[in-house]
Amino acid sequence: MKAKHNFYQNNESRIVNLSPPSLLALGFLCFIVIGTLLLKLPFAHRGDLSWMHALFTSTSAVTITGLSVVHVGETYTVFGKVIIMLLLQCGGLGFMTFAILAALSLSNKMGLKQQVMAQEVIGQTSLNRVSFTIKGVLLYSLFFEAIGTTILTIAWMEDYNFLQAFFYAAFYSVSAFNNGGFSLFPNSLMSFSGQYFITFTISMLYIIGGIGFIILMDIKRAKRWSTLTPNSKLILTTIAGINLISFIIIWALEASNPYTLAPMSIGDQALNAWFQATVPRSSGFNSLNLSDMTEASSLVTMLLMFIGGGSLSTAGGIKVGTFIIVVLSVITFLRRSPELRIFNHAVPRHTTFKALAVIFITVSLIFLGLLSLLILEPKQSFLDLLFEVVSAACTVGLSRGITESLSDSSLCILMLLMFAGRLGPLTLAYLIATPKKSRIQHPQTEIQVG
Repeated sequence: MKAKHNFYQNNESRIVNLSPPSLLALGFLCFIVIGTLLLKLPFAHRGDLSWMHALFTSTSAVTITGLSVVHVGETYTVFGKVIIMLLLQCGGLGFMTFAILAALSLSNKMGLKQQVMAQEVIGQTSLNRVSFTIKGVLLYSLFFEAIGTTILTIAWMEDYNFLQAFFYAAFYSVSAFNNGGFSLFPNSLMSFSGQYFITFTISMLYIIGGIGFIILMDIKRAKRWSTLTPNSKLILTTIAGINLISFIIIWALEASNPYTLAPMSIGDQALNAWFQATVPRSSGFNSLNLSDMTEASSLVTMLLMFIGGGSLSTAGGIKVGTFIIVVLSVITFLRRSPELRIFNHAVPRHTTFKALAVIFITVSLIFLGLLSLLILEPKQSFLDLLFEVVSAACTVGLSRGITESLSDSSLCILMLLMFAGRLGPLTLAYLIATPKKSRIQHPQTEIQVG
């Protein structure tokens, strides 16, 4: 009995001593494996479903990407669709959210080590706000998904009975708010390109989900713009600016395209240009055929996918904060200013270093993924492959229609990119590299740059 007790004690100690990145990676892997096994059950799908397709669907759902090699609505039964919806929810809120929430329900107070672990994972700077943040994440998610389900149920009851409308509404609300991009219709949302109620509701769900839970909590606390934190002001301003600029650019580029916006009325053009301008920042839905869009629009879409949404949100990409910090750092350097200031607050220099590290790691992932697919898929076009890689690495889920035609080896590359993108560049770096601190300070030197 003593030996058995020591065995369990040692294993528990090993689990507790895992670093937050290791625990997060292990948690997502467990969700992917469980999801694959459930989707492979005979009553979860119709017809034959290979292990590769089940694994790819599970990986795409857990990493809230949305890429798919099969038509979800036709391939999976109601049970299979519910499994995908649950995987999207677990992937969107994050394994650590559920793990810490479970720990809080079992104990009134977490230990210092568990609080530090939670602090690292959710990006909070205050230990005593960890439990508050985790509870807020869950409550905000359920609140907005419930609103989305109610609105979409009412909208879809014109075409379906109550149960069908409710199921579609619940699935799309979860998929949209978690920026999953999974659709039950064969052409995503192209059939609803002229239905403002449905399209606008879904767009608001993925925009709110992509802002970031810390920002949403700060808005609830502050009530007024003047009392928001500088971080919230910066992220909200940047998101609004990116959405507006990309909306104007996409509309201008596609207005004369006979395959996309040209045949539509002005109102429909505005709605679909707005949808296609905001959707690339991680949601994965589309109201226009992406392969019919101009190459210039595809390039803009890839940039938007690369930027992504807010930190501690359901969105992917390098994150809006990362993008704007690097942009402002460049402006600060060109102006010869001694420090980076935002809303009368100085930004620490290590924040810029962190942002540069995130961008470098993400670009490296995209480069390696593209190089691999160019070797494995020599017959596919460069633009299509680059679009697919950026979409996978930034967990967006948009595609120019080549996912189903890719080989199993290429699908494995995409799954690795989705997994790495969901963990996040810095989490991935911390998982691979062991941080080392040195007390030795070396003399400075000048290096020629530019």
